[in-house]
Amino acid sequence: MDTKHIRISDYNYPLPDERIAKFPLPERDSSKLLVYNRGEVTEDKFTSLPNYLPKGALMVFNNTKVIQARLRFRKDTGALIEVFCLEPLMPNDYQLNFASTGICRWVCMIGNLKRWKEDNVLSKSVNIGGKTVEFTASRITDDASVHLHAGQDGTNHVVEFAWNDNTVSFADILEAVGELPIPPYLNRETQESDKSTYQTVYSKVKGSVAAPTAGLHFTKRVLSALDDAGIEREELTLHVGAGTFKPVKSEEIAGHEMHSEYIVVKRQTLEKLIAHGGEAIAVGTTSVRTLESLYYIGVKLASCPDASEEELSVNQWMPYEYAESVAAQGGSALSVMEALQNIVDYLDRNHLTALHTNTQIIIAPGYHYHIVKRMVTNFHQPQSTLLLLVSAFVNGDWKKIYDYALSHDFRFLSYGDSSLLIP
Repeated sequence: MDTKHIRISDYNYPLPDERIAKFPLPERDSSKLLVYNRGEVTEDKFTSLPNYLPKGALMVFNNTKVIQARLRFRKDTGALIEVFCLEPLMPNDYQLNFASTGICRWVCMIGNLKRWKEDNVLSKSVNIGGKTVEFTASRITDDASVHLHAGQDGTNHVVEFAWNDNTVSFADILEAVGELPIPPYLNRETQESDKSTYQTVYSKVKGSVAAPTAGLHFTKRVLSALDDAGIEREELTLHVGAGTFKPVKSEEIAGHEMHSEYIVVKRQTLEKLIAHGGEAIAVGTTSVRTLESLYYIGVKLASCPDASEEELSVNQWMPYEYAESVAAQGGSALSVMEALQNIVDYLDRNHLTALHTNTQIIIAPGYHYHIVKRMVTNFHQPQSTLLLLVSAFVNGDWKKIYDYALSHDFRFLSYGDSSLLIP
């Protein structure tokens, strides 16, 4: 299959607004579970998930935490400017940026941009711990990095934030005045309850602007049941970007630019994957994209063992170009175990405890999965790259799954029900 010529219109289905779950169920794990098992579709409760997994298997979770990334500023004229933090720029490390005191820069999307003149400094007073802190935002237009981070369509901007108290961190600022950015398709304002319900119970590492929603169904009760069933658990980090909601506007996916996302995988997770024969059950499409990216990072290291972590980032078409190259040369592809060992060896050579890089991988029909053998995921938007990922996993059988979910009262999207896919 020529993946680049896939027509996104072939991945459409009717999704009435009333089928989109606007709020989660009172109990996370009481959601429905659709089970797709080698072509057969059945349903169960999410609490039954451990019953469908093989003892001794490795389950991998994304431990990213959603940040209160949306900032609103009211100008003297009354105009409301919305600044949406996408990724840290100065410092460009998430943890260092959140710990910044006094000043930092981010790549941002800006709402009502035409009302924000370049020389205007937006400001607001913030109450933190009983102290009043003056917080400002300025657009940066003369920095060499601005063009680099503007994105293909020029929608991103570099914003410098500053505040007049060096005992206050940027994390404190976001906690005080930031708003949790719930998905736009919920068509409602963020509520106080979203601060807890739109985070997984195992979220740890701040950085996402959207939740890895397959994980929202898990409770301590379900995690304990997985342990009791002999399922091993590991975590990795992919910070979900706003690009996850970016619609595919081109007729063919060749014209769609995938968003790049920051990933962190610890050495112990790589070792655990190797101990499990390079196979895993992925919780959510973010875990899928990270795990599958590991294979291609290992491929890069096979030919360039001294690459920098930046050079190890996976671009969206690498999987397909690599497959074509292997076929053209009549050789055999690198094994999963070799790829994973290449990364472990790289970390050891560079005295690193974890891999930090980015992935732009697009997984669509024609993609060959390497590491992910089972997948837990929610029901995704029509004509989305996530639906392409699911179709690739179930060998094109996505319509059977979605027809069943639509006809059996399943709830869709972020706060909706779940599925377990076994191809």
